[in-house]
This record gives sequence, C-alpha cells and structure tokens, in this order.
Amino acid sequence: MTLGLSLGIIVGYLLFALAIGLIAYRVSEVTAEDYYLASRSLGTVVLLFTTFATLLSAFTFFGGPNLAYAAGPEWLIVMGTLDGVLFAVLWYVIGYKQWLIGNRNGYMTLGEMLGDRFGSVGLRALVAGVSLLWLFPYVMLQQMGAGEALVGLTDGAVPYWGGAALVTVFMILYVVLAGMRGVAWTDTVQGLFMLSVVWIAAIWVLSAVGGLGAATGSMIDARPEFGRFGGGLYSPGFIISSAITIAFGVTMFPQINQRFFVAKSGAVLKRSFVLWPVLVLLLFVPAFMLGAWAVGMPIDVSEGANVLPVVLNEYTPAWFAALVIAGAMAAMMSSSDSMLLSGSSYFTRDVYRPVINADASERREAWIARVGVAAFATLAFVASLLRPGTLIEVGNTAFSGFALLALPVICALYWDRTTRTGMLVGVLVPQVAYLAVVLSAVAPFAPTLPRSVAGGWDVALGLMALSAVLTVGVSLLTTPTADGDASRFAVTSD
Repeated sequence: MTLGLSLGIIVGYLLFALAIGLIAYRVSEVTAEDYYLASRSLGTVVLLFTTFATLLSAFTFFGGPNLAYAAGPEWLIVMGTLDGVLFAVLWYVIGYKQWLIGNRNGYMTLGEMLGDRFGSVGLRALVAGVSLLWLFPYVMLQQMGAGEALVGLTDGAVPYWGGAALVTVFMILYVVLAGMRGVAWTDTVQGLFMLSVVWIAAIWVLSAVGGLGAATGSMIDARPEFGRFGGGLYSPGFIISSAITIAFGVTMFPQINQRFFVAKSGAVLKRSFVLWPVLVLLLFVPAFMLGAWAVGMPIDVSEGANVLPVVLNEYTPAWFAALVIAGAMAAMMSSSDSMLLSGSSYFTRDVYRPVINADASERREAWIARVGVAAFATLAFVASLLRPGTLIEVGNTAFSGFALLALPVICALYWDRTTRTGMLVGVLVPQVAYLAVVLSAVAPFAPTLPRSVAGGWDVALGLMALSAVLTVGVSLLTTPTADGDASRFAVTSD
C-alpha cells in the first residue's frame, strides 16, 4: 500500500506537470520563435522561476546533499553564496548584452548570434556542437538522479532503470508538445512547490530530531571537522575552481543561455538577476543542510545511495517523502525538458538549417526538432544505465566543458577587434584539450590526465585562461574578415 501510494503521488505529479504543458500547447503559436522562446514575452516572475527551476536538477537535490553529507556544509559557500552572486553578475555581463543584441536582431541561439557576427557557419556549428556534447552528460545526470531517487524511496522495489525510464518518457512527451511557453509555466509552479516542500521537509526533520541546536550538535559530535572552516575537500583551490567553473558553465548552458533572449523587456531581465541570489539561498540552505545534518542522525546510508530520500523516509511520513521526491523528479524533468528544447534549437537552427537544409520549412524544422529530442533523450537514457560516475562527477564534467565557452563569448560581446579565427581557435583548442582529459579517465590503455592539480585546482580553470589568451592573441595576429560585422553587437542599454 505504501509503495503504491508513493508511486501514485510521483506519477500523479508528473501528469500534473504534463497537463500544464498541454494547456500551454493549446495557446502557442506555430512558429519557431514561439516554440523556442515563447515569443520573447516572459515577465519577471516567470523568467526568474523558469531559470531557477531549470537549475533545480539532480545535481542540486541529490548531488549537493550527498556532498554536504560526505564533506561538510561548506558546499553552501560554493553553490549558495559564491555562485548565487557570481552567476547574477554574469547574468548582467553576458545575459543583458545578449538580450539587447537578440532583441534587435531576432537571434534565437548563441551560435546563431556568434555566427552572424563573424559571418561564419563553421563557428555557428562549432558552438552548437560543443554545447550538445556537454549537454549530453547533464541530461544523463537527470536520468541517473531519477533512477537513484526511486530506488531510495522504494527501498529498491523500483529498480534504477525504472526511475530513469519514467523521467525519460515524461520529458520526451513534454518537450514534443509544450515548447518554451509550457516549460516556463510549469517551471514556475514547480519552483514555488519545491521551495515550499524543501523548507517543510527541513522543519519536519529538525522537529523530529530535537530542533536546530540538537541537529547541529549531533552533526559536530559525529564529524567535528564540519564545525570548522576549510580543510578536507574544501581547499581554496577546490572552492574557487568549483565556484568559477560552475557559475561560468551555467551561463553557457543552452537552457540557461537561451533564457537571456526571452525576457519581455530589459527591466524584466534586470529585476530577475537582482533577485537571483536570494532565491538560490532559499533553496540551497535547507537542501544542503539536510545532507550535512544527516551525519549525526541514526540512519544507514549505503554506499552510492542518495542521502535525502533516506532522511525523508526515516523522519517524515511516506506520503510526504514521496511528495518531495516527486517534486525533485519534476524538477529534474524541468531541467531535462529545458535542455532538450534548447538542444533541439541548437541542432535545428545552427546545424540542420545552415549546414544540411537551408531551405527547410518551419514545419519540417519542427518535425526534425521533435525527432531529435526523442533520439537525444533515448541515447542519454541508455548511457545513464552505465552509471559512468557519481552525480557530482558527471555534473562537474558538464559545468567545466561549458565554462570553456564563456570567455571567448565575452570577448565577442565587448571587443570589436575579436576575429573569426580568434574565436575558432579560442573555442576549439581548449575544448579538445579538456575532452582529452575527460576521455583519459575512461579510455583503456591511455594515460590518465589529472582533472585537478596542486591541492584541488581544476585544470578547467587553466583551460579557461587559455581560451581567453588564444581568443585575444590570435585575434591580434589575424585580420577581421569581410563577412564579419561588429556593428551587429553595437547596442545601447534601454
């Protein structure tokens, strides 16, 4: 009975999210701009929460508490404080400039914007290809999180592949039907819901263990180092590297970067990034602290399991634990559907149209996009069954790959002397180097290249610096091409 109730709540919540998408589908226009960007019509609340919910992924709900459980609550410093503020700054530096440019020129993707500025189909396709490459492990991360969540909630009655398959089916259905408008509406509901239930969960658990003081005291008794700043995993190199690569990587995520084009006005965009750090802390504080407090609780978290479902199963009723996991799975779906929607736009707008079929009708483009969504999600599901690493490891791989795009993009946005060759070299060389590092960890008979050096400094940070040096250096050594047009990026604030 308990198992049936738990699964019923989860499936019911996913169906509710799908219903919102169907309503949005009925009022949507049959245009690429409406499908991908909701006709650039989002207001402050919806833009803020769709960006927020898009980042409410398995990395946040399971990877974050898991890391706090293993290494201490200072993960809040990285994700809550540093990234909450740093991403808000980047939202202005990159996002606001992109909104001004996109609003004037009608761009829908980052690759389209850069390709037009530099007169280069190759650069357009390269940016899309790199983005799709690193999007794949992050979609896979959501499927891994869903599979592990249902295993934890049902004590193994539902197998890992069952949870991964469930979220895959729903996100394919949702993206094929809903488009950006449906995604944004559902994200708003899910963001508000998850903020509510995660705080209720924290208060419920704290009440069950004797309050905030008792939970914190038990945590420090069990792991005294959790009460001190620094040490262990949280070296300066780890904290700074993680904060920078995650914040810059998030800015280049297709599902986030594309939201820089959808605001109804510049004022909407400005209000959204000002409110962002507050919203981030409101979620991360209870979620990550539940993971940290769990070390002092009399619970058994088996190796490889997620700590949050174990805590909820122990201290809250089965129906509430199921509700939280349902919301977390819906959050994963809201991340995945945004990724698939943005990924399909990158493929159709930046690869299919300019490289394969420039004369494709919007109807054919929409058909190609939907088939691509199903194929991409299915391949990610198959890969998720191999479980190639922990949620943190898979997530960090994607963050770092995307972060390597950020500094060349900033150069293009703000430096008129940037050349097409500088962009191509600045994007391609660091990506090839980082891909070699990632593949060396899994390729048989190949030497393993280090992911971090000298006390936790991520090699991706060095490759980010390399991307800037190459973009600037090669641009100074080469001449802007006749096809390039820097005036396309010459915009003024509204």
